[in-house]
Amino acid sequence: MSSFITWCYAHLNYWTITFLMTLESTVIPIPSELVVPPAAYRAAAEGADLNVLLVVLCATLGADLGAIINYTAAYYLGRPVMYAFARSTAGRMCLLNEQKVQHAERYFTDHGAIATLIGRLVPGIRHLISIPAGLARMRLSHFLLYTTLGAGLWNIILAAMGYALASIVPEEQLVTTVTRYSHQIGYAMIALAVIVIAYFAYKARK
Repeated sequence: MSSFITWCYAHLNYWTITFLMTLESTVIPIPSELVVPPAAYRAAAEGADLNVLLVVLCATLGADLGAIINYTAAYYLGRPVMYAFARSTAGRMCLLNEQKVQHAERYFTDHGAIATLIGRLVPGIRHLISIPAGLARMRLSHFLLYTTLGAGLWNIILAAMGYALASIVPEEQLVTTVTRYSHQIGYAMIALAVIVIAYFAYKARK
């Protein structure tokens, strides 16, 4: 698997970006920080064959596809099968365990359907939040809307970082630099999203 990811990383194009982000949005541990920022970094180069807007679009499409896979599996297989997979050897190979799925379920329960949007910004929850959405049989149209908004926002953040850092840091230091700041930015965006949602909820209730 590592050699395959290395090959895709060396041959970043719109197809590999979509494919890797599809994997990232399932239970296969491919951090989005390893895909979107490097692609945006290369898009910033003069004469590049990548466009940063299309990088974001393909990354978000891939995130949606991967989330639909998780959602569909959880929707039709149900809680016993999903937890059995999390406890299995295959689940452990994907760095998945029962505690992580429980954590994602608690997050979804605590925050409701909007957790599908906010959860896309939370490290450790991002790629699993679609599982409790499927288990709860959330309406597919709402699931796709929130997933697209959350994944799109996160990919815009990562792409902006990669694009901006193209003139500042060498490419071999890019992933380390992005990883250092991505968690803080993600939590800041969560706080902003919560404030905005609370404001509109207050206005609607008033």
